[in-house]
Amino acid sequence: MNSDGRATTQQRLLSRLMQIAFIAVLLLLWSLATTVWGVSRILLPNPLNVWHQLVEVVSSGAFIPDLKVTLGELTAAFAIAMSLGVSLGYSISRSRFLIKVFEPLLAAIYAIPIILFLPLYVLLLGLGPGSKIALGATISFFPIVLSTIAGFGNVDRRLVIVARSMGANDLQMFRHVLLPAALPVILAGLRMGFTVALLSVIASETIASFAGLGHHIVDLAENMDTARMFAYIVFVIAIVAFLNAVVSRLERWVRWR
Repeated sequence: MNSDGRATTQQRLLSRLMQIAFIAVLLLLWSLATTVWGVSRILLPNPLNVWHQLVEVVSSGAFIPDLKVTLGELTAAFAIAMSLGVSLGYSISRSRFLIKVFEPLLAAIYAIPIILFLPLYVLLLGLGPGSKIALGATISFFPIVLSTIAGFGNVDRRLVIVARSMGANDLQMFRHVLLPAALPVILAGLRMGFTVALLSVIASETIASFAGLGHHIVDLAENMDTARMFAYIVFVIAIVAFLNAVVSRLERWVRWR
């Protein structure tokens, strides 16, 4: 292994050690708050109690019904946002005039806290999965469509001219020139869209829902079962981290191909 490879490995190891140290310090402060500093265990349960509850939740499979609801809503929301965002973004990117019209308009709408529309979606679609899917798809749509416009709209014109001069038709142009050049930007937008869809689905479940992980956390809080509530929060954090890692790995895999 050369010096650059060793340096990269050392940096990666150092970053992992710092992450572990951060989590260890956080757990230590949490434990001290409940055992030494007198913070009420009703408000902040001891981390050992949370761990026991987490083990019980995972081993019993009690999380499965709520997880199915949340993942189903996430899958539907992201699929809708991806199909609409990529197709509309590509259509807009084919015209410089349309880019100038719609790109700043979409960016301005994206700056609005779209979760404010949740009450409207609840009125239209009810408290079931429909309103969560609609909100997740709406929030996820904007980073996907904006990245698609940026990806296809900023392809080097010289590549297009050379491909046309070599007789490339529209399909060949898209497959061999436009898509490879735009793909890194589109993938970054898809990863961001997936993340915000996941967060918006869980957040909306905590506000107005009959089922899902977010709803279950709120239900535990209302019943003052804080140890189990924190266990579910830790479980959700683990699920979010896992799904983000999977999406990031898929993004890197597609880039390498």
